[in-house]
Amino acid sequence: MEGFALFMVALVSMGITNLAMVPEKTSRNVSAMYVLGDSSVDCGSNTLFYPIIHLNLSLLPCNGSNSILLPYLLAKKMGLPYAEPFYAQNGTIDGLLNGVNYGAAHATILSPTSLSHQSLNHQLRQVFETVQLLELQLGHESSRHFIRSSLFYLAFGKDDYIDLFLRNFSGVMAEYNGPQFAEILVNQMVHAVMNLYDMNVRKVVLMGILPLGCAPSLLFQWHIDDATGCVEMINEVILRYNVLLEKSIVRLNEELPDAHLVFCDLYQGVKKIITYPHFFGFEDAKNACCGLGLYGAEIGCVTSDIACNTVSANVWWDLYNPTPKVNSLLAESTWSGQQLLSNICRPTTIRGLVYSSVSPPP
Repeated sequence: MEGFALFMVALVSMGITNLAMVPEKTSRNVSAMYVLGDSSVDCGSNTLFYPIIHLNLSLLPCNGSNSILLPYLLAKKMGLPYAEPFYAQNGTIDGLLNGVNYGAAHATILSPTSLSHQSLNHQLRQVFETVQLLELQLGHESSRHFIRSSLFYLAFGKDDYIDLFLRNFSGVMAEYNGPQFAEILVNQMVHAVMNLYDMNVRKVVLMGILPLGCAPSLLFQWHIDDATGCVEMINEVILRYNVLLEKSIVRLNEELPDAHLVFCDLYQGVKKIITYPHFFGFEDAKNACCGLGLYGAEIGCVTSDIACNTVSANVWWDLYNPTPKVNSLLAESTWSGQQLLSNICRPTTIRGLVYSSVSPPP
């Protein structure tokens, strides 16, 4: 908060105040992209002290930089600049207008017991502060119009289940069964969407969780118990969350006037790649490209020096995260409905969401 107070002072001192600062609209109906999530949207650069507190996660959850992650690939398709990490903002209004990435590696839906990890609510507070700054600089009406025409991307849940199955930090395993845990997480996601809606956000993409039962770390910890080569008990629990989340999105689209909410079923997309790896040009659907030991999962990706020679041959980059080639396939599929599944995003593709119109604020 102290840093953000200085940030506000810097902005106010600049004396920038009118609609001319808002980027010129094009045929697309999205002004900027704002990203919330976990290691699927952040390589660790937005997580304070990540090299110290990464636990048994990979020190390098991405092969390279944030630019190979799914939201960044989608921003490129939209013709938008990459959303800079929240903690890398340079104190200018232009930085906020270009979008912000609030995501942090190992972020969870539930509030973590460790203060070093961010939660969904923590990132929502950062969004609220950004909206206040935009209103301060643009004025009430202009900022409302800008937020309503921006796209918000949410990708959470993976690390909640990793904690549940591997570390059990929150102690929920003893208290709740799989369906109850899924309901708790989905209720929190619904609450987040409602909070964003109250901030005048109208376009939201919510990503489902990948089939973690096929990820190298869970194969190593739980052992393969199914002919599919995955831990299907874990996948069934993940599916429960995804189904409940999509049902909630359908309901919210009906209940919230002018809401444009889209669910993207990344589980089915990645499962199709794992089921038919050679068809999509992969040679290895089980082992982590960067890691040591069985499945490359006994030790995470602590340095790129231990990475495989041909990254594009693997489905998994590290313990839980897919390789850039998988992200590229997912980006094309969620954007246009091509490559993997025609209906991976519902009720429309991300391209359909981008070019949809939102009514002006009353």
